[in-house]
Amino acid sequence: MSGMLIQCQDVWKSYGSQAALKGLNLQMESGKIVGLLGPNGAGKSTTMNLMTGCLAPTAGTITIDGLDLYKNAQQAKGKLGYLPELPPVYPDMTVDEYLRFVGQARKLKGSALQARVNTVTTQTQLQDVRRRLIKTLSKGYRQRVGIAQALLGNPKVIILDEPTVGLDPIQIIEIRDLIKELGQTHTVIFSSHILSEVQTICDQIIMIAKGKLVAFDTPENLEQHLLTPNEVILTTDTPASEVRTLLEGISNITELSLEEPDSGLVTARIKTDLSDVYQISRAVFSAFAASGNTLLELAVKKANLEDIFLELADNDAAAPELPVVEGEPVESEVPEE
Repeated sequence: MSGMLIQCQDVWKSYGSQAALKGLNLQMESGKIVGLLGPNGAGKSTTMNLMTGCLAPTAGTITIDGLDLYKNAQQAKGKLGYLPELPPVYPDMTVDEYLRFVGQARKLKGSALQARVNTVTTQTQLQDVRRRLIKTLSKGYRQRVGIAQALLGNPKVIILDEPTVGLDPIQIIEIRDLIKELGQTHTVIFSSHILSEVQTICDQIIMIAKGKLVAFDTPENLEQHLLTPNEVILTTDTPASEVRTLLEGISNITELSLEEPDSGLVTARIKTDLSDVYQISRAVFSAFAASGNTLLELAVKKANLEDIFLELADNDAAAPELPVVEGEPVESEVPEE
């Protein structure tokens, strides 16, 4: 699969005078697993509801595989499969009954319907529970049923809202593995609050804060371009004033903070704009050795996806300028409200 499958162009969504989404611009390629991150109230759920056609934008356009989601709603939605945070299942139906019901709503019938039910139950590993009532299934299996219904129309795009929320660790691993498998034949967009989950299985990450797009890139590019400055942390029994004097003689330190708790030990946190943070750790070690002061601990802190997320969420009004990746836009310009 190749080409742009989903495009959001200057999409706004307002509720009265409150703008929940502000000028969203996105282009998503086919055959990608895309993670959607955002704090509560950031506009994440609004974005997913707009992409699935559950909400109409106040302004802007969304196209799915070249079809306007609102002007050609039926055809465009036929290319989508959606699992809300609460799976839309009927507990008093068996798995088979429910999937056949959803398939008929998708205008499938006869042998074509049965073939799709067979296919999606195999994909989601539901073969052994097809005749069981949904209300007797574990939450993990109910999530699988929800994903199965999203797959019935053989959509190009699968959108999953918090697919692992409330699951136990084993179930989380199983759903992650299922998402990876689906990503081989579909474009998958899913939201999550588990940052390590997104970092592990996604090809691209979208971050939204306060209704604005603050990052859209691969995990690797986000790490490369947004994880600096890295941090060196040291502990010493040298007085804080002497520590400051020692460290102020080292170039490329962009930020220095000292903590002196009741233990009498001093902790220094050093940030640098150098891509190789070990240059600073070498300089710190050499400075302490030359002065005869004791360095009790020296550690390099590598920032992670959570650090990126917190930084961008806190500073979204002046989000960093990301490198332009061909076909992948960065932060949208927001017109004056």
